[in-house]
Amino acid sequence: MAITILQKSDLSKPRKNPRVALILAGGAISGGAFKLGGLIALNRYLQGRSVNEFDMYICLSAGAFIGSFLAAGIPPEELLKALDGTSKKMDHFKSYDFYWPAFKEFRERGSRLAHDALKVWPSVASAALKHVSANRERLKAQAVDFLEQPGYTSAERVIGPLIGDIFEATPLPHVARYIPSGIFETTRIESFMRRNLYRNDISNDFRKLYRETRRALYILSTNLNTARSVVFGYDADQSVTISEAVQASVAVPGFYVPPRIHGEEYLDAMVRKTTHMSLAVEKGADLIIIYNPFRPFLNTNRYQLTPTARGLSELGIGTVLNQAIRTMVQSRLHLGLEKLRMDNNFKGDVILLEPTENDAEFFKLNPLAFWNRHVAARSGFNSVARDLEQNHSEVSRILAAYDLECDLSAIGTDLESPELAAQEQAPRRTLRMVR
Repeated sequence: MAITILQKSDLSKPRKNPRVALILAGGAISGGAFKLGGLIALNRYLQGRSVNEFDMYICLSAGAFIGSFLAAGIPPEELLKALDGTSKKMDHFKSYDFYWPAFKEFRERGSRLAHDALKVWPSVASAALKHVSANRERLKAQAVDFLEQPGYTSAERVIGPLIGDIFEATPLPHVARYIPSGIFETTRIESFMRRNLYRNDISNDFRKLYRETRRALYILSTNLNTARSVVFGYDADQSVTISEAVQASVAVPGFYVPPRIHGEEYLDAMVRKTTHMSLAVEKGADLIIIYNPFRPFLNTNRYQLTPTARGLSELGIGTVLNQAIRTMVQSRLHLGLEKLRMDNNFKGDVILLEPTENDAEFFKLNPLAFWNRHVAARSGFNSVARDLEQNHSEVSRILAAYDLECDLSAIGTDLESPELAAQEQAPRRTLRMVR
């Protein structure tokens, strides 16, 4: 089952003015597109209230990019159009916005290497000459031994003391200082966010956005130097703008250079958290809807991904890391869900949306491949549409307790043409639970 439900409220006694939270986990570019497709299906399913009208948005990594616009009133359909350049409200989010090389990082590391080489090598040469001058007789004897019996041991006798004297006389900088901290940078993601918020007359300030919309937006990141989770929001950390918070939240380690914002360095939010359900509870959420696109693949039947590979390891290190990350992400998520189940103070409900565990099509997509976004979006739409149909009775019963109406036929069967898809189905039936 791809929908997990935690019901702790008494649905026969609905709360007055309940608060609904949407939590969007990460997933990189393919996971983000997967979420957009799924959110479109969910948006059609909900009647009378869209995914832009929840009370609270808690966003991590790629979810921060999507959730910021949702909280500001931009529908998921428009965000998906921005990926292919057909949106009339947003700029085209191009591949180089996602893959902008870290030119500054490369330049600085190269300059550092050149500077240290000019500074250190004279001392290295001097130390080597001193070593040779002070150990001529021993070096001659060791050289003869090496020529007579060449091998690792005899070579080590000659070179080892030389290297030891060089390091003692001239401490060399750590080699890692010259290796870039990432391949790409997040500056163009931040500028895209900032530019399109301005274009749609949306504030880039957490407090102003809350005052204007009454929707609370929280964006998470990880502080690189303290290894602690950071929560940005109107009543949390307000030291950055919304676009800067997104920049901090999406910085996948190794892929992106950790952005330095107001003196602090940040990593992807999911290094530390998967969903942060406890934050939603702390902020007063009664119904929590979670969307996590990263779920490990269940390869029990083997040969599911490709006819030539029986096990996942045969598909290389990328597939192994993909499965490992998905496993870590989902295990933390379900641990958090179990904690909520045991928390006697939480009396609300949770609906968790995930891909099915045997979704081979989505699992095969490279999370960081920009060109897979359309396939991922269709996969996300089909996944949520199918799961809502299979779990309609239970999901609609919970949503009705929070005054959320559902229309299963409104989802349709087509991601791009909802009107045509809906017309092909039986007469529209709207479900409204009577309490």
